[in-house]
Amino acid sequence: MGDCWDGKGRGGKTFEHLTTPHQYSSLLSSYDVWLFDCDGVLWSGDDLIPGAVSVLEKLRKWGKEIVFVTNNASKSRGSYLKKFEKLGIKAEVDEIFSSSYAAAAYLKRVLNFPSDKKVYVIGMEGIEEELDAEGIAHVGGTSPSDNVFLPTLDFSSLQSEEALDPSVAAVVCGFDMHLSYIKLAKAHKHLTRPGAGDTDSIKEGSPSGGGCHFILTNDDSTFPAKGGPWPGAGSLSAPLLFSTKRTPTIIGKPHQPMLDTILAAKHFDRSKAIFVGDRLDTDIEFAVNGGIARLMVLTGISTREEIEGEDKKVVPDFLIQSLGDLDVVEDEK
Repeated sequence: MGDCWDGKGRGGKTFEHLTTPHQYSSLLSSYDVWLFDCDGVLWSGDDLIPGAVSVLEKLRKWGKEIVFVTNNASKSRGSYLKKFEKLGIKAEVDEIFSSSYAAAAYLKRVLNFPSDKKVYVIGMEGIEEELDAEGIAHVGGTSPSDNVFLPTLDFSSLQSEEALDPSVAAVVCGFDMHLSYIKLAKAHKHLTRPGAGDTDSIKEGSPSGGGCHFILTNDDSTFPAKGGPWPGAGSLSAPLLFSTKRTPTIIGKPHQPMLDTILAAKHFDRSKAIFVGDRLDTDIEFAVNGGIARLMVLTGISTREEIEGEDKKVVPDFLIQSLGDLDVVEDEK
């Protein structure tokens, strides 16, 4: 389709840099299912990527299936839908897959999380709303009692009987702009209490204070937003990984639970699907792992220089500057 880089990534793959309307048209004709990352692809912060809305509208007009896949756990699917509407992007709730939703679905449907147990949340409303939607009780998160500063070297409030809920059987860690020491301390205690690693013992009616799952919504080191990139959920979870020495289950891209969640809801031929992303270590890796074609844009995190490096494990199939580049294709399909 376009000019090929002469370097090779995983499996000897090269990428094609698409630059002409003919190349764009050929790309659009080749795939029936279009999966999109959001931050850095459709928008940056609250600013739309120019031309993105028009491209999405054309894809729908041509009968393409659209799926939105984001690692951002700060919002629930309902909140994301409001953002889509505010930005003028047509979307349905069942087209949106966020790491907050996937984490709640994983707890409910894969782990069969008991109804008499609770989740301790390091995160914001998005995780809480998705847990509520699945009927999973939770503590921490946005609770005022866990969003305070502790007096210097005063651990007395963490040692009271009320400080830690023994019915907590999972810690879910996501993006949290109000991350506090008290949240890290409580999560640490749940994850390191005696028997916490025995997650097979977590069943309906099982004694409290035993096994405790450790789940990360995603492990992004940074995320793109206006003035960014900024530290992401993966960076915020680092203190717990270091202090507990526990290996978490990671839900979001590029990990398998996110793909499993999408495929359980959307049954499509992967050979006719393409993922559009801005970042090599989440989006492009996710598509490689899932056997899905990958298109990279340069409006987010990763750069062309990164995919031309000799030590890269993955490269996209196709590269364009911006999603809006595809808007030059005529409305004649």
